[in-house]
Amino acid sequence: MRRRTVLTTAILAAVATPGIARAADPGPSVSKQGTTRLDTQALYFVSYDGLVNNNSFQKNGLLTYKGYQYAAWYTSTRNAVVARRVLGGATWSTVTLSHTLKSDDSHNVISMGVSKTDGRLHLNMDSHSDGFFYVKSVAGLLDNPATMSWTSSVFGAVQTTLDGLALTSQFTYPQFVATPEGRLQLSYRAGISGNGRNALAEYDGSAWTALGEWTSSSGTYTSSHGSSTARNMYLHGIDYDVNGRLHAFFTWREQNAAVMCNSGGITNHDTGYVHSTDRGRTWRNDAGTVVATTGTSDTVAVGDAGLVVDSLNPDHSLMNQESQTTDSAGLPHAIISYVPGRFGQCTTNYVGDRTANGRAFHLRKNSSGTWQKTEIPVALNSSQRTKLVLDRYDNAYAIFPYGRIAAASKSSGYTDWALLYDGSDLNAFGEVVIDETRVKADNVLSFMYQEKSSGTTPSPLHVVDFALPA
Repeated sequence: MRRRTVLTTAILAAVATPGIARAADPGPSVSKQGTTRLDTQALYFVSYDGLVNNNSFQKNGLLTYKGYQYAAWYTSTRNAVVARRVLGGATWSTVTLSHTLKSDDSHNVISMGVSKTDGRLHLNMDSHSDGFFYVKSVAGLLDNPATMSWTSSVFGAVQTTLDGLALTSQFTYPQFVATPEGRLQLSYRAGISGNGRNALAEYDGSAWTALGEWTSSSGTYTSSHGSSTARNMYLHGIDYDVNGRLHAFFTWREQNAAVMCNSGGITNHDTGYVHSTDRGRTWRNDAGTVVATTGTSDTVAVGDAGLVVDSLNPDHSLMNQESQTTDSAGLPHAIISYVPGRFGQCTTNYVGDRTANGRAFHLRKNSSGTWQKTEIPVALNSSQRTKLVLDRYDNAYAIFPYGRIAAASKSSGYTDWALLYDGSDLNAFGEVVIDETRVKADNVLSFMYQEKSSGTTPSPLHVVDFALPA
């Protein structure tokens, strides 16, 4: 379907408002506005079935703030670059940073964050269970973008600490999130795959502070096949809702392959959920019981009660680090994906089985406090991740690998999932990087994708924009 076509679904529902008759909120729709090119020759290599410029767990590789959009990536010369444009603009202005990617590892992404207290842009980059690289802009750069120069001079020196704060020698998965008060928090993993802990640091506009670790890698998990005594928690995200509550969906990955039915699978199991009502200082399970205190020995552990909201054993190639968001009422939503039991009870090839039979599911907590899960009737055709956003009417959009977009309406109870855009005109490699902030800023779904290539041949990197219901 190589054409600029508006594909929409319109779902009308009665709204009972005493004395007033009005149309119901619109259902989901997408209208492709256009595509802009960030780089004609972006760095390209495939590792861990992904690209370093388009790993969907980046938070944020693309973001919007005060009328400008920002993007970060690596060029064919391995230089880290950051660019900006006026929202809706056709051209991007690029700044090359004084850092080059150290290894061909798709984990070594660039993530950006905004400290609203002082208007700085922060970047954390190039780490996988080792040291990170950090740089921040001058104060006020993002508050006054039209009057501030956009050159390398507005960025400080690249550091291997957070302004002198050393975190861990085994650092991975930086995710920036702004608190309701405007402080900036950095979520990361200390340790390695199968034996790691999640932790937080916080910037208050003047200095960084380590809040500490809040998850545990110890304890015993036993499946029907065997046991494991080490693991790590993989986050689907970390997000504040409209009420200031911090939400985190997750999966566990076990270190010991004995928990699986076949060594060709993956040890991920269960979808869990925790939240914090005090900016990440303590963590509560779904029922509201405190299960951890950040920076102490009391951390979220695999044996804690009330964590699992969707149970699944390690035999179905469950994806880690998929996607989450919250709706206008502060209720949590997530995308999870795995190979359903109707295709067999034992995956033997993680990539092959997910590509052939993997399916994505929309998991959410409804207003009555019950968890609901709906299968999205779109085949993954990929081993990779799907992203989730909600529009201003709380309609849900799942952005699949290759840039395909499916959606469901709130009015249906998210039961009418359908494919709205098939992505065939993008020639996208696979996963895409969503601008989570732009949907709220101007009602546009915007994502970054890189064109398919082969070997290490560089390829174009783009941002595509879709208008959502007005």
